[in-house]
Amino acid sequence: MSPLKITSRDSATGPVLAIFGELDYASAAGLRDLIAATAVQPGQRLVLDLGGMDFCDSSGVSALIAAHNHAQAAQAQAALAAVPPNTLRILSIVGLDQIFPLYPDSATATCA
Repeated sequence: MSPLKITSRDSATGPVLAIFGELDYASAAGLRDLIAATAVQPGQRLVLDLGGMDFCDSSGVSALIAAHNHAQAAQAQAALAAVPPNTLRILSIVGLDQIFPLYPDSATATCA
């Protein structure tokens, strides 16, 4: 089991949250809280870099949706970067690959 670790940084296009470890029932609330506390300005892009994520369950997917809703409320966009194949499959099954812009890495996602 890999405990969840989240780092944040600012980019020219908006905040970037890099997620490492397991995003599951036990850890998703922490991500949701961090998302709610992350300032996003109109027109910015909130990027969730999932390259270090080992596992994501339905609670984790709910946290990703919370990021989308938080960005939309700020008239901004939420995007996912470096989505692991198993998580991409889940997002595709539930149609979230059509909601989130997907990028191969955070550098691409934060290009102006």
